[in-house]
Amino acid sequence: MVPLSVLDLSPVGASSTPRQAILDSVALARDCDALGYTRYWVAEHHSMANIATSAPEVLIAHIAATTTRIRVGAGGIMLPNHNPLRVVEIFRTLEALHPGRIDLGLGRAPGTDPVTASALRRGPADDPNNRLAEVLAFANGTFPADHPYRSVVPMPSDVPLPPIWMLGSTLEGASIAASLGVRYAFAGHFAMRNAKAAIAWYQEQFKASPDLARPYAMLAVTVVCGPDDEEAQRLAAPIRLAVVRNRTGRRAPIASIEEALAHRFTPEEEAIAADFLLGAIIGGPQTVVDGLAALARDTGADELMLSTLLPDREDRLHSYERVSRAAGLS
Repeated sequence: MVPLSVLDLSPVGASSTPRQAILDSVALARDCDALGYTRYWVAEHHSMANIATSAPEVLIAHIAATTTRIRVGAGGIMLPNHNPLRVVEIFRTLEALHPGRIDLGLGRAPGTDPVTASALRRGPADDPNNRLAEVLAFANGTFPADHPYRSVVPMPSDVPLPPIWMLGSTLEGASIAASLGVRYAFAGHFAMRNAKAAIAWYQEQFKASPDLARPYAMLAVTVVCGPDDEEAQRLAAPIRLAVVRNRTGRRAPIASIEEALAHRFTPEEEAIAADFLLGAIIGGPQTVVDGLAALARDTGADELMLSTLLPDREDRLHSYERVSRAAGLS
């Protein structure tokens, strides 16, 4: 089995609150640290009623301080929402506090709707690739001699930026990661259709850099591991309904299992749910570990990152526990 990691979105259930979702994520990170997972990444989303991870850099600091072994990172910092200099300063500071345990995943989408994206920027939209170039220039001191930012020193200046991961769900993200010689994380938990082609393109086009000699690709995948296949499908019912509501403009906290099972999907809603869950691995422990091993073989991924968007913390924990035991992580 390839290394396994966790992507957390701090899901907000109908019977919980956003504050509780944040606290649940911190507790779950400590559990996953003990369970043998390689990384624990937190996402960045804004103005979503069912996802509470709006400030990943804050969560990373707290989670890293309350865990001991697991790498903690952003999946990711969405570049349209952030000042490049501040990204370098924040993540150098995190690296100074937790050396060798921080990851910096960078995404080029805003992680929200257009109105909220505008509120976050408070200025004209610019090319996220330009922001990425500035992050790298601040981190490496590679602004041209006549550039106005050449004299800016991001502090702490004696700390390297943590490993950069380029996030993506298309071939464009794969191309950027390959050309820069950085690690690549593909968002297969909602776009699995393009995963195999994107990872292959990244590996074929990869150019070695001072920080990374060989390509390294991680693939996120939706996983629900129940005590058996039938119960896993039942546990996953709220995910199907949450996806449909999100994509049809009816954002709300994630429904209970009972409410989700009672919902009658229209053909359009069925198609939306099926598209999102394409490639998802839902089943009992053996079904899941067999599916994960097959997915890694089929796509060539070096690592898999599990996204388990269950609203109940105990259900999420038990799912990760079952995978850990079945895969021999702990």
